[in-house]
Amino acid sequence: MTGPEGWLLVRSSKFGKSREVPLQDPARLRPGSLHPTARPDTTLCAKAASFFVSIVGTRLLYADILITFRQLTNAAGIGAQSSICPHIHDLRHSFAVHTLVDWYRDGEDVQARLPALATYLGHVEPRSTYWYLSGAPELLGLAAGRLETFEDVRP
Repeated sequence: MTGPEGWLLVRSSKFGKSREVPLQDPARLRPGSLHPTARPDTTLCAKAASFFVSIVGTRLLYADILITFRQLTNAAGIGAQSSICPHIHDLRHSFAVHTLVDWYRDGEDVQARLPALATYLGHVEPRSTYWYLSGAPELLGLAAGRLETFEDVRP
């Protein structure tokens, strides 16, 4: 499960792909400490080769994840009673948008960094990531500002 220090090796994910993703400092742990079966002090014995496992050690079922997500959003008051009901994939959208907003604010070369975001999300190429970025006013405003700056310095 772990790659070089500061990186997480994801094996055989969606479409059988494997990739390394960087971990932020707070998420960095000693090698081998990310999966319950790698920790000798745990009583959990995983019966599946999945990273996220149930309390009985089996792979999590997507349907169960959705049920739990719905229960959490309802308990937070942003579920069924809300005018806009959140979906679990909204988390991916939010992550992608906030990452790009941060890059724009930090003056990063967003175009150069986009392949890293695509890899982190498990996409083969950046064009698969664009779907997550539509309709985010703050992001569009920052991108437009960057474009205006570029237009101002162009001969």
